[in-house]
Amino acid sequence: MTPSPRISLAIPLYNEEEVFPELLRRLTAVLDSIAGGPHEIVFVDDGSIDGTFEKVAAAAVEDARVVGLSLSRNFGHQAALSAALDRVSGDVVIVMDGDLQDPPEVIPRFLEEHRRGFDVVYAQRASRKEGWILRACYYFFYRMIAVLSNVRLPLDSGDFALLSRRVVDGVVAIPERHRYLRGLRAWVGFRQIGVLVERSQRAAGRSQYTFGKLLRLAFDGIFAFSMAPLRAAAFLGALAIGTAFLFAGYAVYVKFVQGKSPPGFTALILIITFFSGIQLLFLGIIGEYLGRVYEETKGRPRYIVGRTVGRARNGS
Repeated sequence: MTPSPRISLAIPLYNEEEVFPELLRRLTAVLDSIAGGPHEIVFVDDGSIDGTFEKVAAAAVEDARVVGLSLSRNFGHQAALSAALDRVSGDVVIVMDGDLQDPPEVIPRFLEEHRRGFDVVYAQRASRKEGWILRACYYFFYRMIAVLSNVRLPLDSGDFALLSRRVVDGVVAIPERHRYLRGLRAWVGFRQIGVLVERSQRAAGRSQYTFGKLLRLAFDGIFAFSMAPLRAAAFLGALAIGTAFLFAGYAVYVKFVQGKSPPGFTALILIITFFSGIQLLFLGIIGEYLGRVYEETKGRPRYIVGRTVGRARNGS
């Protein structure tokens, strides 16, 4: 850990043409106030259909610290973040989104914790500016995955974080295709601490994270770090067998002691329908795990770079 580390900012962008000028102004202001260097800003354009990458290219001409990558198509937020982490060269890497909901002015606080010996300093959201339905979904998701995961995952923390070089190297070395980076940084280990951060509203434009994309990210996090869904299938199967034995014992008792057959045609239909639904549900869960195994075995790259601007200091 050097006294004045070289800092790299890893930032994915998707249709952020309106936000980019203000984002760049605030990022460069923060970097100008930090000793050391040479620092760098690695922007990864995830297949934007507006003028985002043209603005990145213009910024790279004006500022030697700016490096830009344009992916050949939209590969997704986590793939774009992975592309940025593959290219950064700094001793310390700041991972953040490009919509300014992650305030760059928090970076010096991250660096203070890093100087105290922490390899990962992540932002914990003190409050959110989204609607109450989305806030509730985030709240329950973070707590659900924390309970299900076999790795300790911090609550209310997204991708906004400081990573030391050895953490970045550890994350980059993981070959997974379906990546949940906030989980991978926890899996890598080392000393980690959270910093409370007030999450801002988007500076401009609309969020590109649709409900479907958020749901896919949640599935990636659960299926990548937990076997609990599969174990739940075994638990419910054992519970169903136990219930069947109890009912069989009750039927024998009623038949031979009371001399009558137990009623329950409607209950029988409901039970059959219920457990048929349970079977189909867990077939779907097993299919999710198998599908991820299938995707991994194909060995396709996580992303393809279409164009690069600026000079990356690691030679890539």
